[in-house]
Amino acid sequence: MHTNSDWFYSDCPKIDEQWLDQARRHQNSLTKPPGSLGKLEALAINFCGWQSTLKPTCDQVQITVFAGDHGIAQQGVSAFPQAVTAQMVLNFLAGGAAISVLAKQLKAQFNVVNCGVAEALSDAPGLVNDPIALGTQDFSLRPAMTHEQCLAAMALGAAQVHDSQLFIGGEMGIGNTSAASAIFSVLLNQSAMATVGPGTGLQKDGISQKQRLIEQSIELHKSDIHNALDALRCLGGFEIAALVGAYIRSAQRGIPVLVDGFITTAAALVAVKLNPSVRHWLLFSHQSAEPAHRAALESMSARALLALDMRLGEGSGAAMAVPIIQSALRLHNDMATFQQAGVSQ
Repeated sequence: MHTNSDWFYSDCPKIDEQWLDQARRHQNSLTKPPGSLGKLEALAINFCGWQSTLKPTCDQVQITVFAGDHGIAQQGVSAFPQAVTAQMVLNFLAGGAAISVLAKQLKAQFNVVNCGVAEALSDAPGLVNDPIALGTQDFSLRPAMTHEQCLAAMALGAAQVHDSQLFIGGEMGIGNTSAASAIFSVLLNQSAMATVGPGTGLQKDGISQKQRLIEQSIELHKSDIHNALDALRCLGGFEIAALVGAYIRSAQRGIPVLVDGFITTAAALVAVKLNPSVRHWLLFSHQSAEPAHRAALESMSARALLALDMRLGEGSGAAMAVPIIQSALRLHNDMATFQQAGVSQ
């Protein structure tokens, strides 16, 4: 029995192997050489298992972008000023951002959550305006969040999960590649040299400065970090913690999650470390151009669907992968079997 504060340890539903077996048999009966559709076959089989049906669909997609600011941004780790976080939230809501355009194309349920943007935002349609605080603390000086704030951000994320056939979480927060790199360094046991890349477009000097800062920050918190929750609290952001909560709750509700890029993969890694049963419900959309992303995917035995050199975030890489999933399911559902087509096997 779990008390309310550790809901995130509760097991996710197991996937029924019988549905997976039936789906594999169906795939092998279709008019094509077995395995010739590659990853598309595995996608369809997974969805059969997740939805307990031989005719899976992926038409109801939820895309939620979590926004929060980072104290570490004051150290000049980003090529953009902190004010951009709030400005981009308004751009998401006005339909002008990449993810807004893609969400519209997919006819997805779309909304934005203010988890802790540094300036107060006015209420607006499509905005869940529930900030934990006006940005996190600067983790190069002190922990990014208190324990209570970290749990509150996770619960805020979990509360956003609605009924859908696929959950996509996006993020917005100037400085959040620094937070993600720091989390990767700790959880993958890699130096900042390996986990810190250009982010939103830093030049060489900027990258070296960012690497030194992350190394110092990890050293500062080392004695306080004993597990993934500590790493999230000391080094993360409100939007990253909200993603962790959303991923765990989606999986607990039997809703598959399509993970976006670098930042969201840091959240996925924390989620899987906290609750390993979440892993069976995660799909990874693309491998970003950030160096540590590959290592993180490998640590979870994950293979991304796409490699488009994207590094925008917002959930945009995941949204790009949805039509591929939909095509995979359509092929599975609508292709003729050898028997139906009168084709000899």
